[in-house]
Order: sequence, then structure tokens, then C-alpha cells
Amino acid sequence: MYPRTERTTATRMRDRMSYDEAAAHAVLDEAYHCALGFTVDGEPRVLPTLHVRIGDTLYLHGSTGSRPLLAARGDGLPVCVAVTLLDGLVYARSQFNHSANYRSVVVHGTARPVTDEREKAEVLTALVEKVAAGRSTDSRPPSRRELAETAVLALPLREVSVRARAAGANDDPADLDLPYWAGVLPLRLTAGVPEPAAGVAAPVPAYLRPARSAWLEPVVLRGEHVVLEPLDLSHAEELYATLDDPEVWRYVGSPRPRNAAETAGQIRAALDANLRGVRTPWVQRCAATGAAVGTTSYYQPDPDLRTLEIGFTQLGRAWWRTGINTEAKLLLLTRAFEELDAIRVTWQTSTLNERSQRAIERLGATREGTLRSNRRRADGTWRDSALYSMLATEWPNAQVTLRERLRPAASVAS
Repeated sequence: MYPRTERTTATRMRDRMSYDEAAAHAVLDEAYHCALGFTVDGEPRVLPTLHVRIGDTLYLHGSTGSRPLLAARGDGLPVCVAVTLLDGLVYARSQFNHSANYRSVVVHGTARPVTDEREKAEVLTALVEKVAAGRSTDSRPPSRRELAETAVLALPLREVSVRARAAGANDDPADLDLPYWAGVLPLRLTAGVPEPAAGVAAPVPAYLRPARSAWLEPVVLRGEHVVLEPLDLSHAEELYATLDDPEVWRYVGSPRPRNAAETAGQIRAALDANLRGVRTPWVQRCAATGAAVGTTSYYQPDPDLRTLEIGFTQLGRAWWRTGINTEAKLLLLTRAFEELDAIRVTWQTSTLNERSQRAIERLGATREGTLRSNRRRADGTWRDSALYSMLATEWPNAQVTLRERLRPAASVAS
């Protein structure tokens, strides 16, 4: 427990205060940034900055020319650091009782500049590791010049207080019968889709990908004709060139991209759908040439019902009837039925797209019927969809047929 001091003792709402070390460390470790308060020439200053905790010391990131570092030389700089995690907005029936759920830490003390090069290097490595575990070995370390330009302040964790609220609406008894909604809107910091910088060819590292259900993980699937890899923004230019054909987009619901940037926008939407748990997207690569030749996805995967749909499949016209589509479906069906233990896989295609319907039927799927006006086209009109399915009990026979079609003598017709 941290000792109470005059500066850390609450004057109101004392039930929300804590001096527990573990609670303070948890907030400091979870938060990525803090507010650093200090005075310069009698004037108050507050700066947002990055921080990392190592043991009982809080380290603050800065520049060698910054006011905090300049002021800290000599006897150190008296500071106050505040860290807050906002967990929810609390809606009461009365405006006065609206509130927020949060966890916050306030630290008082005297910060000293870190001058030892080894200590500074260790702190900066810890800061990079806080951003992403494993990143310090997956990026270039700072040069001597960069280290000299970087400032680090060390603040001992001695005067520390924790304040938190985690409760529902606190309405006055007289307001309980008012006809207004009351409750909590939870808030969470969640990672979005990683966006590679221009010219980056390396895949998104595993430590930047959120832990996912296996049903949402686009693992690499390899065949003799095609390789399915996780779809990424770096594929935009090649996919735009490959799929820039009116026939490829003839029955597709989304608009045909006019350039690689619009293709990137569609890829970003697919990756966002993956984060929301509704789509698992792959890029299709020709196994012989390595060229990106199309896309495909699992759609609306449901581990509880053990069902998924195969869709969003597009293939450059030069690769139609080459065996790539057949083998891609074989790989996807094998993963669905044999690795994910699905009991049902479905497909949907426009009732006007005869070529797609024949291709799905050649996979061994059964047409169940027509879904009327269930998908919107790019022009705003609605399409009817032919619904097909394959069950786990039908998979053994279907897989034999698919493998037979992929034999060299049959691959030309697949």
C-alpha cells in the first residue's frame, strides 16, 4: 500500500479512493499516455506524453530540448502525473447525476532526467515493448544520435493515489419513476485494422493481429494450383490490375473500383468486417507464378451453430477454368469440415449468374431455393440469390469428386 499524504488524501468521494500498489500498477501499465503537470517560471504547464512503468519507477518520454527536461536539471522537477482510463458513460434519469466509470492514477514527486545510457536504452526498449510485445526485436534500435535527442524522466512511485468508479446510474429516489432511459454505455480502446506505410511489403506482424477465433483466422492454405493467404492492404494495386474487368464485376454487389485506392478501401472494409467477426478474407495467389489473382472469404462464420458461407469470391478472367477456383474451394471446404468441424457450408449467388451457379453445383452443393431481394446491387437495386449448401455428411463424397477434377487430365475442364 502507498502511504497517504496531504496531497493524496481525498477531500470528497473517499469511497472511490485507493492506495493499492497492484491497482495503481495495473492502470499505469494498461494506459498508453499520461498528462505531465509542472510549473515553469511560476506558470502551470500540462503536457501529454508516453510513459512506461518499470518496477517502482514511472518513466516519461520527451525531447532533450523540452521544458520539463531543461527544468529538471539540477535538483529535479516537481511534477504531478495523471493517467485515466475511461470505462463507460453513465446515463441517469436526471442530467445532474450523469457520470462516468473510470480508473485513474495520480502520482506526485520529483522527476529526474535519466542520464545513464544503459538505463535510457532499457527504458526505451520497455516503451517499445509496451506498444507491442515483440516489437523491439522487429524494428531498428535507436542510433546514438537518436538516443542523444531523446529525453527520459524518472519519477519514483511513492506518492500515489487511485480513484475509480465502476457502477450504474445513481438516480435520486424521486427520479426513479421518470420515463427516461438510464444505464451505462461501456467504452473500450480497441485496435483497428493495421494500415501499412507506403512501400511496405512485409506482412502485418502477428503481435498486431488480435487474438481471434479459429473461424476468423485466415490461415495460409496451400495447394498445387493456388495459395490462399490473409488479405492485406498491400495487395491493393495487384488486385486492382487483376480484377479490372467488367465481366469480373458483372454480378458483384459492390461497385467496381476505379483505381487501386478504391480497391484498398474495399480491402479495408473486409479487414474491418473481420474485426467485427463477420468475414474471414483471403487473397488467392497462383501457386505457379505467385501472382495475386483474386479473393475469397468465409462469411458470417458461426462457431456455435458450426456454419459458415463461402463468398466474396472474385477471380481474374485469365484464371477462369484453370483449376484455381476448384482447388480454392477444396481448401476452404477441407478447413471448414475437417479443421473447424463445421456441419454446414453455404453459398449465395445471383439467380442471373448462370456461370457461378454451375460452378457451385460442380462442387457438389445442393440448391435449397431462392432468397428474394436479399442483396443490394451496386446500382441500388435488389437481387434474388440462389442459395446452395453442403453438409458435413456430404463432404466425403464431394471431396473425392473435387480431387478427381483436379487430376492433371481433368484440371483443364475444372
